[in-house]
Amino acid sequence: MKRREFLTTSSGALCFSHLVRAEEHSFIGKIKKAVKFGTKPNEIQMHKLKNLGFDGIEGSGPGLQIEPMKKACAKYGLPMHGVVYNKHWKVRLSDPNPEVREKSRIGLALAMREAKGIGGTSVLLVPGRVKGDQETHQHVWDRSLEQIRKLIPLASELKIHILIETVWNGFCYKPEQFRDYIDAINSPWVQAYYDIGNMQKYGPSHKWIRILGNRTLKLDVKDWGSKNGFCPLGQGDVAWKKVRHELEQIDFRGWATREGNDGGVEITARLMNELLGL
Repeated sequence: MKRREFLTTSSGALCFSHLVRAEEHSFIGKIKKAVKFGTKPNEIQMHKLKNLGFDGIEGSGPGLQIEPMKKACAKYGLPMHGVVYNKHWKVRLSDPNPEVREKSRIGLALAMREAKGIGGTSVLLVPGRVKGDQETHQHVWDRSLEQIRKLIPLASELKIHILIETVWNGFCYKPEQFRDYIDAINSPWVQAYYDIGNMQKYGPSHKWIRILGNRTLKLDVKDWGSKNGFCPLGQGDVAWKKVRHELEQIDFRGWATREGNDGGVEITARLMNELLGL
């Protein structure tokens, strides 16, 4: 091969390689990678996460140790992007007892204030649970909407989103139902926290993403398979290529937080990069 032909061919190969990498990593700068965290700092773990390329963490509240956590987050450049409301399963917004529902709303408000205090942007919420005759699907719908609407002024004041998670709670197992539930609240401060693995059991995850559209502000990253249940990323039934395609279609830009175990955060970092195009 002549030198000129070699240079032309090599240049073309380099350009092609760049295009392939650009296509594979189309979410760099769009998706921020995180893992679930607790209520207090763990500096050894935070240092490791930062070195592995994680962009942040997600905490738990009420009970978040705000000042020590803020100090550690600043030290390692690892912000806490939000808080998971840790009382929503036991003290439910859909409980038959109105006093319990009020207690749940008060707890959610406290978690919202903690999220604001740590510099986050959201609180993850499970709105209730379908549980017998006293907590039917309609009960969960009506009771949770009533309580959430009372917190919209606080959400607006704090600039903290209440993000409803898709979970196995017997509620809104069709994407159209979940879409309509979010729309019924009718507030920009209440949107979806879509869990990629949870809803694979009830339909292709990429279909959920398409139907929810831009209602999805944050993602939980999981995998699930009909033969192996919740599993390490890439070993379940989630069609990750199709997931990425649908995320591209809605121009998703936001946090994606791993919930689960892949055998170590080193492996999680690599799998999230590969499967989400980071």
